[in-house]
Amino acid sequence: MNILVVKANNRPANEAVSSKMYETFMENIEGANVTTFDVFKEDMPYFGQDLFNAFGKVQNGEELTDLEARLLAAKQKAMDALTAADVVVFAFPLWNLTIPAPLQTFIDYVYQAGFTFKYTEDGQAVQLMTHKKAIILNARGGVYSTPEAAPMEMSANYIKNVAGGVFGMQITDEVIIEGHNAMPDKAEEIIAAGLEKVKEVAQSLSTISII
Repeated sequence: MNILVVKANNRPANEAVSSKMYETFMENIEGANVTTFDVFKEDMPYFGQDLFNAFGKVQNGEELTDLEARLLAAKQKAMDALTAADVVVFAFPLWNLTIPAPLQTFIDYVYQAGFTFKYTEDGQAVQLMTHKKAIILNARGGVYSTPEAAPMEMSANYIKNVAGGVFGMQITDEVIIEGHNAMPDKAEEIIAAGLEKVKEVAQSLSTISII
């Protein structure tokens, strides 16, 4: 089984809960080929017109600029990593109600018609990654699971909508650690309970059926 862990926090584990979730997962996973794709360490220029310029130049056989070449290489590397994975683990925080920018760039690279989804002749979207599993490990200092705050949460919900909704991956586990900043007197207890769930997910991962 090939596991791709998309790590999206460059803060140390003693300061960032989602980084600690990543470390806990890595310490407890066994019996699988595990690869980390650290979006903060990869060379990942932002998705934009330069990439579309590069597509056009490749089609016309024109010479690429350094930035265009980097974009094409980065996009291909992200797509190759996703292709090789049976299970994709997203480990990331909620920052300012959404996901970190480098994780958004990773999603932008792989969110491609013909790769992660396609359109039918009548314009309907078809999921192309239904054979893959996904696991979500997310941390947020506030409490966003209440009916009042849930509509503002655009990190875990976004990844679920993309990986599960658009790409078609089966989301087998979701571990959310929340409220440790809002309730500092309970922070240690909240984090410990969440990390125990991460440990359980990692240790049980070998039982997931890969088709």
